[in-house]
Amino acid sequence: MAIPRGVCLRRLPLRQIACMVPVVVVGVWAAQHGSIIAAGGSELLSANCWWLLAAAVVTSLGWVAVSCARQGAVVERLPAGRLVATQLAAFTANAVLPVGVGATAVNLRFLRRCGLSLDRSSAALGLYLTMEATGRVVLLAVLLAAFPEALRGPASHVLHQSGLSLAWVAAGAVCAVVLATVAVRPLRRTVRSFLTTALADVRTLHTMPARAVALWTGSFAFPALQSAGLVAVAAALGLSLPPAFIAIAYLGASILAAAVPAPGGLGSVDASLVLALVTVGAPVAVATSVVLGYRIITVWLPLIPGALVLGALVRWKII
Repeated sequence: MAIPRGVCLRRLPLRQIACMVPVVVVGVWAAQHGSIIAAGGSELLSANCWWLLAAAVVTSLGWVAVSCARQGAVVERLPAGRLVATQLAAFTANAVLPVGVGATAVNLRFLRRCGLSLDRSSAALGLYLTMEATGRVVLLAVLLAAFPEALRGPASHVLHQSGLSLAWVAAGAVCAVVLATVAVRPLRRTVRSFLTTALADVRTLHTMPARAVALWTGSFAFPALQSAGLVAVAAALGLSLPPAFIAIAYLGASILAAAVPAPGGLGSVDASLVLALVTVGAPVAVATSVVLGYRIITVWLPLIPGALVLGALVRWKII
């Protein structure tokens, strides 16, 4: 007697299979980029281990900063341990999906599991993304105002043109969204509902000092910690540039690379970082080594534990 297809599907251990998917995807991804990982790893073998340890520490603190910002974006109190674990899982999902998509999907699922409605979850994610982008731009503007000589390197005109191109692309995207919202009535209603919910939550959050401090502090601390990680790797590999110049390079490169939807920023972030470091005065060979080392510490090393955490969160129905 043939077993109905629906019964077969119900008998499959679907959740157990889903738990293994992140590990398999990360394994395939790492195998495809093994030569890059090996090249960067060989450079790190001769680096200062204490500076590399400092880079690993500030990278870990970055997940805590993101957790603070995401807690500050919602009124309800979220479970702290699960929130931090979700950020590690979201980081892994981001590394194998186009930039921003993986983290957004994981955090949206987590907020929904915590009892928030779809509108309020979406509003919280939008508020976090806006604040995190604001933090990067403000930090970059402050550092450029304090150290204008940082952009007098040989590739500064290329970075300037890239910045102008990104500004035009962003302006075009905003215009397209506005036109689509005006032209399509269902979309207009959806956007109006989203904005109403988002603005109400923002007003409520800023009447709660703890939430406002967490949101603003986390949004600025995360890019600052990421910049500090690049500074530490540069010091480990003997790159003699002022830390402020390296921070400017990181912030500028991360803003430029956000326009290219590559998984984990692979390629876009790497090229932008090398260009930015050369712009502030680093030799090309050293800049390439620094970027490879930085990416190994901040992206490739956390992938396996992040995949295991992601699988566990799926198994335990936290996301």
